Parts: sequence; structure tokens; C-alpha cells
Amino acid sequence: MTGNNGERPNRGAYKRWFDISVLVLAHVLLLPLWLALWTIIPVLIWLGDRGPVFYRQRRMGKDGKTFDVLKFRTMVFDAEKQGPSYTTDDDPRVTRFGRVLRRTALDELPEVISIWRGHMSFVGPRALEVNEYQSLEKMMPGFKNRLQVRPGLTGLAQVYDKGDDPFEKYRYDMEYLQKLSPFMDAQLMILSVWNTLAAGWDHRSGKVVLENLKINQAVPGESTGSERESGNSNEP
Repeated sequence: MTGNNGERPNRGAYKRWFDISVLVLAHVLLLPLWLALWTIIPVLIWLGDRGPVFYRQRRMGKDGKTFDVLKFRTMVFDAEKQGPSYTTDDDPRVTRFGRVLRRTALDELPEVISIWRGHMSFVGPRALEVNEYQSLEKMMPGFKNRLQVRPGLTGLAQVYDKGDDPFEKYRYDMEYLQKLSPFMDAQLMILSVWNTLAAGWDHRSGKVVLENLKINQAVPGESTGSERESGNSNEP
């Protein structure tokens, strides 16, 4: 999967021009839609409780470099003061409009800014919160291999892992690195758009407690299903 130096300089060389090409074409061809989303979503979030529209979180990026990511807020303000730092099934802290954003994954729209800045790609392993990444790295030997490419807005694990089990997600991430290609990225983006149109995201039942997982887990996927978003200072 990797060369002698542990890197894949050629297989992922297409990703930056691929991302920029998609961004430019999407904004040129769908400019009215982008303007509508960037106007309507912030207004509806603010009207819900007059709280902040965005929240910021530190994520782990390519080659272990961290970066800040912005997302639309889907929970009540200061949600961590009203419950655990992770999302639970039917969490009452999620706002009504927040549930719509999560089901359509439109809460992640501001991550496009991170793609413009070169911190993320459209397709790749999920950008994990720093503490979550560090915990998983201790549990799974070779987990840092997923940092060979920029983290993605969507990806093989994001599309196909319905239980959000970290061991299964890691398996999907490694499979993605092995099959890395523009054609695969295009397929995953199409599937992701369909999930958004069909409101098919975010059907998970609660966050896996990492401390309860064991490195000698026999079969990936046996642990409890999880919510797709980890906790942070303003919104779990």
C-alpha cells in the first residue's frame, strides 16, 4: 500500500486539481443554489435560538497536521453543559432544524472552506477530532496510515459504514487508500449527493465510548453503533 518511505506521492497527486476543478465548476454552474444555502441555513439557525450559526473544532489532518474546521451548529448553544460530550440516540439537545441538517449532511457545508484552503479534500478518511484521533491511534496499530491523504468531506467509510464502528471505519479507510483514484472519488461524491437529496445520512444510534473498546476485538462491527459526530467545546 505504501512505498519504502511510508508515503504515496503519486497515487494521490490528482486530488488537489480534482478538488479545485469540482469546486470551480460547482460554484459556476450552481451559483444560485450556493447563495440560497449560504443565506437560508444561517438565518434559520439564528432564528431558532438567536445563538451562533457556526461552531469550530480542531481536527487532525494530512501528515498529522491539525487544522480548525467550521460546521453549522445543530445543537443548542452550550450543549456540553446539558449532557455528555458525545451525541446520544434521539438527543434532545439537537434542534429541530439541526436534525434536518444532520440527515442531509448540510451541517458540513462550511467544511468546503477547508477544501478551498487545502486542509481537506472532497473524498478521504473522515477528519477526526484531535482527542478522538489520539485515542484511536493508541488502540489500532497503523492507524496513522489514514493520514497519508487529506481528510475528506465524504469517503468510503462515511458512505458505507452505517454503524460508525471505529474498527470498521478504519478498514474502509485502508481500502480507500488501496483503491485511490479519481473515478472512485467521483463515484463516492455521486453517492453522497444522493444521500443528501434523500436525507439518508445520520441514522446512527449513539456514540461509541472509546474507552469501552478493546484492541483485541475479535470481529469489527460488534461494538455499539455510534453517532457520526464527536464532541467539542460548543456542540457534541
